[in-house]
Amino acid sequence: MSADTARRVVVSYPDELSAWGRDQLETDRFRSYLRRVVEDPSVGDTYEEFVDTGCCGDSLDVPLRIESVEGPSAMGAETEIAYTARDTEPGEIAGGWKVQSNGGPGATTGKARDGGS
Repeated sequence: MSADTARRVVVSYPDELSAWGRDQLETDRFRSYLRRVVEDPSVGDTYEEFVDTGCCGDSLDVPLRIESVEGPSAMGAETEIAYTARDTEPGEIAGGWKVQSNGGPGATTGKARDGGS
């Protein structure tokens, strides 16, 4: 590990995030992504990041916040990323399972995306 990079960064997510969303945060690919896009994390910084919702969901942007940084404030390839839930108001997360429902993209025609109702 470089002496110029943080040893550990703790990132919080809204406590209403589903188990599926939490599982997506825990993947190696998402941690690698955060290490690339969050170059200089500082306590209190917030980021709206896309989290995969699976084959039937719409995009889910999750507000992530930096809670602590151990060591220098620079993210590196070996920086450990840990997560914690934070108390939030209901509805803080925008997204859901609307793609295949009447509330989704086909709502103006009254039909779901696949042509059904």
